[in-house]
Parts: sequence; C-alpha cells; structure tokens
Amino acid sequence: MDNFELYNPVKLIFGKGEISKISENIDQGSRVLLAYGGGSIKKNGVYEQVKKALDSYDVIEFGGIEANPQFSTLMKAVEVVRKENIDFILAVGGGSVIDGSKFISVAAPFDGDEWSILTGEADKIKAGISLGTVLTLPATGTEMNSGSVVSRKELNEKRAFGSPFCFPKFSILDPGVVASLPVRQLRNGVVDAFVHVLEQYITYPNNAPLQDRIAEGILITLSEIGVDVITNPDDYDLASNLMWSATMALNGLISRGVPADWGTHLIGHELTSLYGIDHGQTLAIIGPNLYYKLLDSKKEKLAQFGRRVWKLEGDDEVVAVNAITRTQEFYESLGLKTKISELADDYSQASQTVFDKFTERNWLKLGEKGLITPQLAKEIVEMSI
Repeated sequence: MDNFELYNPVKLIFGKGEISKISENIDQGSRVLLAYGGGSIKKNGVYEQVKKALDSYDVIEFGGIEANPQFSTLMKAVEVVRKENIDFILAVGGGSVIDGSKFISVAAPFDGDEWSILTGEADKIKAGISLGTVLTLPATGTEMNSGSVVSRKELNEKRAFGSPFCFPKFSILDPGVVASLPVRQLRNGVVDAFVHVLEQYITYPNNAPLQDRIAEGILITLSEIGVDVITNPDDYDLASNLMWSATMALNGLISRGVPADWGTHLIGHELTSLYGIDHGQTLAIIGPNLYYKLLDSKKEKLAQFGRRVWKLEGDDEVVAVNAITRTQEFYESLGLKTKISELADDYSQASQTVFDKFTERNWLKLGEKGLITPQLAKEIVEMSI
C-alpha cells in the first residue's frame, strides 16, 4: 500500500426530512446564493422545503445551471456573488449543480483568469465562499469530495479541477428525492457510481485488501439494486442504498493508498463535449473497450473483479475477459447504450478529435501505468463506434 493522506471535512446529513436542518448549519445573518438547475426542484417539493429552511436568511436565487455546467453560465453566477456580497452558497441539485457551485465558490474570490482554474492552475486557489449542498440525484459523489467538472461549449472542452477549498461544509442527502427522478437520470446515476469505483479498483494489485473489499462491496450493492431502483424508484430502501453507494464511491476512502486510472472518464468527457452525450452514458460506452485494450495490464484485477463481484470461474484470462463482457451486459440491463453510433449521427471525427485533444493538452501517458496515449485513446474510441 502506498503512503497517503486522508482529509474529508464534509458533514453528511442523511435521511428523510433532513432538509429542514439547513438552518442549523448556516450561520444566521449569512447572505445565501441558492443555486439550482432547470427547475425540477420546484416540481418535486424540494424547493419549498429549502425555502422554508432558509426563511430567516437573505437569499438570492440563481437557477439554470445546466447538466455539464457551462463556464459562461457559472461566470454569471460569479458576478452575482461578487455584486451581492454572498457569503454562503447552497447548491440544490445533482452533480452538475454541485460541481458548478464549487467552481462559483472559488472563482468569485479568485485573483486571475477564472478559466485557468480548469486548465492546471487550481493550486493558485487561495479561498472559497462557504458551500453547502442538498443532493437531488445520486451519481457523482461530488457532495462529499473536493472535485468538480466544468464544460466550455465554445472550446469543446470539459475539464476537471480540485481544491481543498471546494469541500462542502455540509451535504444533505434525503433518499426520498429519488422517487421523482426520470429513468434516464437513474440509469446514469447507477453507472456513474459503478464506474467511479472501477476507476479506482481495476488497476493492479497494491496490497490493499481493505480498500479492495470496500470497493467490491459498493460494486456488488450497485449490481444487486441497479435494475430494481430504476424500476422502483419510490422504494426508499433501494433509493437509500443507491444514494449512499454513490457517495461512498468517490468520497476519497477507497482511493487511499492505491493507484487509480480515470482514463474512461477523460475519454468519456470528450464524447460529452462533442455530442452532448450524458456523462454516465459515455462511461458505459468507453469503459469496456478500454479494459479490452488494457487487458494484459489489468488482468489480475479484472480477474479478481470477475470472481468476487460477478462470481465467475476459470483461469485469469477467461475470467478477466468474461468480467468485461458481464460488465457491459450490466450496463445494457440498465437500459444504457454501449456504442457511440447508437447516440450520435455524425461520429466520423470522434476518434481523431480525441487524439488531437489529448495531444494538444500533452496528455501523453495517462492511466495508472501511463499506457493511455493519444493513439490508444483514439483506438478505444474507434472500438466504441
């Protein structure tokens, strides 16, 4: 196991009716920016609960944060924060709203070009507006970590950054909100959480059996409840286990002391930028083919995954290959597509664009062993068409 540090200051508040505790966790007298997305929270009752909890605060609302939050939209919110002297941001929504709010929180006091936060200069962040979240879509785990992903349409870019200043002060998770989610979002949520675990688990053995067992526990849970929670989103127990699994998948615990890949995510981000394909959907498309391409490098962990999660038998080679197949079948059982051609009309430039983007950014050796070159990324996309 490698040396590691673990720091996670997020106060997690989980369960029915817990949205009412917002006022217990924001200092009285705060000027609050209420950030949300397209307005679904006004249809499912969450907005009313939040507004009631914020009754004693001076609240400025900022709606319209998109799926794959856009830099231009977030910069409008940054101007509101600066103009209105906001000292607390409450993000109410799924991963996109929370990610976008993280960017807003650090961009508002940032001294410099805000886009540079997303292009390698996040270490220059020196402060952040205090942030809390009310999660409405279990998927990304952003409610309990310090990472964020932001898109910039005019540049066809989707970039990630992280900073200790991006940890939420608190996050409220009420599984009851799952009942109102569309099937499409639930599918994406299950696969997003599943692949978050795979990115930190299917690498190479590193003498970290506890991290492996926790990761496998999340994967088994998601494999057992995935189809059922999509079919029965109003089942509170299923919703609870989905929500907690998604949070545990990316709160930093299973990644400590072990290598991580993230190649599936980085390639998938390009498909979202190019075609607007849902993030979770891109992971279902890219992941299996990345594993086929890196089979020799990942064989031991793929075989372990196959035996422990999918209960497969055989030698390492057979189990590893069958584990990839079984994973793709799982994605398809959720109703996800596993080919770009099933979701995009003109995909002829997809692989070359990925090659060019990776080369342009100097992403020449990605993955846990540096094996994902621009050329390999191109080949993975070609397999995925």
